[in-house]
Amino acid sequence: MSTNFDPRANYEQTRKQAGYVERKKAKQADYDHIGFMSGLEVHQQIKTKEKLFCHCPAGQFNKFDDYDAELIRHMRPTLSELGEYDGTALMEFKTKKEIVYRIKNGTACTYDIDDTPPFPINKEALHNAIVIALRSNLNIVGEVHITRKQYLDGSIPTGFQRTAIVGVEGLLKLPKKDIRLIQLSIEEDACREISDVGHRRVYQTDRLGVPLIETVTYPDCKNPDELKETCEYIRFLGRSTGLVRTGMGAGRQDVNVSCKGGTRIELKGVQHAKWIPELSHNECFRQWSLVQLQKRLNRELKKDGWKVTVTDVSFPTNYQPILDNKAKGGVMKLVKLPGFRGVLSTFTQPGKMFADEIADRLKVIACLERPNMLHDEMLEPVLTDSQWHKLGKKVHATADDALVLVWGPADDMPTAIETIEERCLMAFDGVPKETRKAISNGITIFERVLPGADRMYPDTDSAPIPLDPKEIEAMKKELPTEIIDRYYKLKEWNVPEDCFTYIFTKNWFPTMNDIVEKLGVDGRMLGCFVGMRLKNLLGKNHESRFGYDTLYKLFAFLKKEKLNYRLAWNMAPTLVEDASVDMKDVLRKIGFRRASEDTINKKLNKLMASYKPNKKTNAAANKRDWIMGQMHEAMGNIELKVLANNIK
Repeated sequence: MSTNFDPRANYEQTRKQAGYVERKKAKQADYDHIGFMSGLEVHQQIKTKEKLFCHCPAGQFNKFDDYDAELIRHMRPTLSELGEYDGTALMEFKTKKEIVYRIKNGTACTYDIDDTPPFPINKEALHNAIVIALRSNLNIVGEVHITRKQYLDGSIPTGFQRTAIVGVEGLLKLPKKDIRLIQLSIEEDACREISDVGHRRVYQTDRLGVPLIETVTYPDCKNPDELKETCEYIRFLGRSTGLVRTGMGAGRQDVNVSCKGGTRIELKGVQHAKWIPELSHNECFRQWSLVQLQKRLNRELKKDGWKVTVTDVSFPTNYQPILDNKAKGGVMKLVKLPGFRGVLSTFTQPGKMFADEIADRLKVIACLERPNMLHDEMLEPVLTDSQWHKLGKKVHATADDALVLVWGPADDMPTAIETIEERCLMAFDGVPKETRKAISNGITIFERVLPGADRMYPDTDSAPIPLDPKEIEAMKKELPTEIIDRYYKLKEWNVPEDCFTYIFTKNWFPTMNDIVEKLGVDGRMLGCFVGMRLKNLLGKNHESRFGYDTLYKLFAFLKKEKLNYRLAWNMAPTLVEDASVDMKDVLRKIGFRRASEDTINKKLNKLMASYKPNKKTNAAANKRDWIMGQMHEAMGNIELKVLANNIK
């Protein structure tokens, strides 16, 4: 074995060969070069009183340690209608997981744990889903068919999810481009995962069965920023109807990404739209790096007949994970990867290399918690070159081979060795189809094999639901204005664009529009008040009851009392603290006193006459600022711009 190989130099070289650039420095030409293509599956919980297929309360959650019983299950695969096993189901079966469900009587029932058939679909949820589908410009289906989609990760006790398509083939008009929609479905949400350690995965059932809509787009986004804008638009659209839940966990999205020569990879459960650009950017370059690795492997090696060499090893070390494994009675294996010198340290993501692709799968499939392996191309070596050289002799390794040490329970070693060999063989074919878990730092890790055509769809146990065209027409009258129209209205009011996201996120626009049209308030001033002042105050007080009615009443009061609307900025803190306070009491609390324009002008003239210039400067701005600071009674009684212009 050669000791001249430099893993860090190889990592940097492969990073450069992949053409990786930081997202903030990337241009459209960079994405065009690697063939960036992406679409979304945006999930939003529907606001209903009950769950989708039972009468348990929806949106009522309890703490992880608050439960009445535990249910244990083991999932196993079954043949699909084509007589084949789904790869995802087989992978989950390999994990030998024990699935534990924590059940609270107040939030789950026998339907949730698959002991009774489903009730008829929640009509309120279906109605709300149709309204959102109509607002998404989708074509509503004539009949709703409830299907069952297999899930063996344990997130649903039945092993499948009930889902139904509501609308198909729509179009969203964003400010910069149009995005095509494939469909909108209504489905039941899954359990909340509490932990996943070793062969035991624990779930909470309070979220299980909550009605959910899934909006699926075509892969029309050609860069990460378009992807984020599309996600925000879809979420804003749902919120504009007032029919979806908001808050932590109520909305999340799966991001589908591919590159030229790659494949569709699903980034599962992205919690925040702001994470999307970094995640999609890194994922596309991860695939591009794997495509470059594929070319190298097929140029230098032959896949046919390629296999690993394995032997048992034991040697003195002070590396704690290995010592812990030995103390638990575990074993350790040395694996030779023939011809793979330079592969393990190949760049995949910032701070990640191909070896991490293997380690992640060992964690998920073989249930070996990380750290679960060492290799001879680590950037921060644990073993010395001399130790690796001695180990290499045990498997007759050459300078072209790579070495991996893996440890864990003896029963898990066959799966671990199979996983290592399988992932290495996949490298000859490029990018394996998989679902990956999004991490907040823009990195993704392996979660499971991506379901394919072999996925099982058990026969439905629910009757089809015909939709009345007359009822659909009636629903169209409930539709709010389109988000794109609201966007252009804010532009017309000349509201700063950095206020738009908050206004749309919290669905303030309908109330703002009423205030502008009915009360005659200046749109720009109102937009700044909501997008800056309220955003700041409500961001610090999440328990505040300040809502749409409070906002309207505030400006209606100012109009009725013939007070300047800028007074709202002073009144807002008190109302955010307690929205039930009478408006006149708010004025007294902030020390406001009415003053006539004549009184204000007299004080202004007096201040201008008494103003003494600073010895260092006599700038007009200093004079204006000093005088404006003395005119407290002007706020709410006169437009401050007018007052400032009167200072001479």
